[in-house]
Amino acid sequence: MDLNELITRFSHDSESQKKAIFSTLFIAGNKLQTLFDNHIPQVTLKQFMLLSVVRQSRDPLTLTQLGDLLGCSRQNIKKLAEILMKKGFIHMQKSSLDPRAMCICPTEKADDFFQNDFSEYQKELDYLFEIYTENEIETLFALLTRLYAGIENLEKKVPDCT
Repeated sequence: MDLNELITRFSHDSESQKKAIFSTLFIAGNKLQTLFDNHIPQVTLKQFMLLSVVRQSRDPLTLTQLGDLLGCSRQNIKKLAEILMKKGFIHMQKSSLDPRAMCICPTEKADDFFQNDFSEYQKELDYLFEIYTENEIETLFALLTRLYAGIENLEKKVPDCT
């Protein structure tokens, strides 16, 4: 079975399409992670996502806050942070709001990575979206943003999922 056949099998009704969308999210995530991990030697995709969120935040975020944002546990964030700290991309400091909590802050090496090294990969990332019109990108952005509301709804209705 190839991808086109799979798409055809799931395109007949709303229930099948829901299953296909769910599967697509999983498969697309795996494919992107594999492509990214094999192509950018400095960091894995998960490390990159953590580093990216840390850099975009106005204030230092705690491990728990970062876990909530990235959809994973505090323990997973801590493991990623330890690796990024060993690589010199971040440092950890106590939270100014809660001395028991640790926050992650980017280093100059992280800034240098995004300004210099990542700029070459940014062009390649653009290939992912060059097949879309501006209107399609806006629509996809709106729908994916709306997906977060669906995830929150799932978390409320099926509390054991979290």
